[in-house]
Amino acid sequence: MDLELGGKTAIVTGGSVGIGKAIARQLAFERCDVAIVARNRERLADTAQELGEETRRRIEPIAADTGTDESVRSMVEQAVEAFGHLDILVNCAAKPGRPGGPAKLAEITDDLFWEDMNVKVLGYLRCAREVAPHMIRRGWGRIISISGLAARSSGSTIGSMRNVAVVALTKNLADELGPHGINATVVHPGLTRTEKTVGVVAERARASGTAPEEIERAMAEGNTVRRLIDAREIAYVVAFLASPKSVAITGDVVAAGGGIPRAIYY
Repeated sequence: MDLELGGKTAIVTGGSVGIGKAIARQLAFERCDVAIVARNRERLADTAQELGEETRRRIEPIAADTGTDESVRSMVEQAVEAFGHLDILVNCAAKPGRPGGPAKLAEITDDLFWEDMNVKVLGYLRCAREVAPHMIRRGWGRIISISGLAARSSGSTIGSMRNVAVVALTKNLADELGPHGINATVVHPGLTRTEKTVGVVAERARASGTAPEEIERAMAEGNTVRRLIDAREIAYVVAFLASPKSVAITGDVVAAGGGIPRAIYY
């Protein structure tokens, strides 16, 4: 299927590693030019070179912190200067998970809460606010926000709150921007295989004295397909949502975690 993305341009925040990197790669394979955004300049440069050589598309590294208005404004200006126009925004920047797992009630401080919400919720809002005028002028655009299945389950108080907030933001964007030809959607990944997975599995195997294969099998028990979903499989979903062919889907959520056992969501 031709996704009709040739000649489109995209910004992918959190694009230097993990799911963001996989999304940038897939969009480039679909003939988009892509600006990847993250804070680590060295990693950005390495990823841009790698993806550019792999896909033969223009990959523009832009160092920015989505936690501040000024940085986001500058980032979008740089992307416009580089490409001349903006068609697609993929919000994927977020704070990494805590080493000890999600904070429990007694561990949740104001600073911990606001740091997380500032990057993932306000950061997504900042990026949407800056790119929307450019999309409105062209009469077309796609805003895809990567959230997570913590929106549909307990166990991470801040994670659930921020992910639900991303959905609320997206529905409002879809309703306001839809008449201008702009679709806004959310993708909820679950536990996903990225570059970090091998190290995580190895560490758990060492700590428990269990074979790595058994650790990974146990990790996959949380979904119905009984295997870890790979970051590239999230990227396939995002590439479709970024395309003109996705016009029928807006203001809604696509769960991409391999299926949640027993839950009925409607």
